[in-house]
Amino acid sequence: MAIKRIKAFFEFEAAGGIILALAAIAAMIIANTPLNTWYEAFIHAPVAIQIGDFAIAKDAHHWINDGLMAIFFFLVGLELKREVLIGELSNVKQIILPAGAAIGGMIFPAIVYILFNINNPEYWKGWAIPAATDIAFALGILSLLGSRVPNSLKVFLVSIAIFDDIGAILIIALFYTNELSLGSLAFAGLCLPILYLLNRRNVTSITPYILVGVIMWIAVLKSGIHATLAGVVLALFIPMFDRTDPEHSPLEELEHDLQNTVSYGILPLFAFANSGISLKGAGFAELFHSVPLGIAAGLFIGKQLGVMLACWLIFKLGISKMPNGMNFKQIYGAALLCGVGFTMSLFIGGLAFGGGSPLFDERLGIIMGSIVSGVAGYIMLKVTLKENVSSTSVDLTRH
Repeated sequence: MAIKRIKAFFEFEAAGGIILALAAIAAMIIANTPLNTWYEAFIHAPVAIQIGDFAIAKDAHHWINDGLMAIFFFLVGLELKREVLIGELSNVKQIILPAGAAIGGMIFPAIVYILFNINNPEYWKGWAIPAATDIAFALGILSLLGSRVPNSLKVFLVSIAIFDDIGAILIIALFYTNELSLGSLAFAGLCLPILYLLNRRNVTSITPYILVGVIMWIAVLKSGIHATLAGVVLALFIPMFDRTDPEHSPLEELEHDLQNTVSYGILPLFAFANSGISLKGAGFAELFHSVPLGIAAGLFIGKQLGVMLACWLIFKLGISKMPNGMNFKQIYGAALLCGVGFTMSLFIGGLAFGGGSPLFDERLGIIMGSIVSGVAGYIMLKVTLKENVSSTSVDLTRH
């Protein structure tokens, strides 16, 4: 990924992270005021689409999580495909460090969570909740440090997030799938050769892809596999290049068109619909239940341990070198920011404990772990980057 692209991505995601935070804060405030009645009515409002005998009837909350979030995953798929073909993931040497950091940052949070719930196997299904990183929030916090942040640190954090997204997609597909409807799954499979044929014939109009994609999304929704994964699959067939016009990239054009809608519309709406935690009647038992406590510890302790140990091992074995302009203190600050799980953690938490439990609310752990990680990461990087600026000033006066 070119430096200009990184800067633009950094600024865009940072702004999106701030809006996400405002939406989440608004939801938490409303949920703990008399307006909570209105909030509950909004997220549970019935919405149905019916054509003849065929109908999809869900409440607004499910339409946001299953429908609108499919568009978010579609955008993630577009970004991943671009990165593999022409971006950071196209160079093997550049991906070893962030890939290792991301893997470590997914394994250790899961281990920490399981340790907190070792005696309660019924809660193990929440192991993946602290494994995710919210890149928008993380970059939003990083943006508060201004121009002192080196480009290499931005690239490092963005690259970790790319692999983190890949990991989250695989986790959802492999571990959070309900009983399968083979008929619906087969019908969804029939869409793949059609999409392939469109791509091979260099069809650059997006409309036919979207039409087939909507049909595939409905089939996947009925199959038992989470419907958002249809968005990722559809993205893989969008052509990166137009063979008749080398200057035209349908994928990049579509990615650009969707970014504002997703970052400033869909994700804030998702955050608003999923962050309304009512604290009425909540006591120490709910707050310190092993599930939210394990999630919080996984995000704050597990993430930094996993990222740092993976980076140390990669450097120790000589597999990769420290990026220019970075040091271990900055990597540690980035590792702390990786503990901001918010969006993806909320999404996986809904899949794991969507039915709800009177004993705990997993969202409490997500918010606690994300806040502590974000604050700690900000403080660490602020001190570290200030040290770098001071040492640079000293070096300049000596020479």
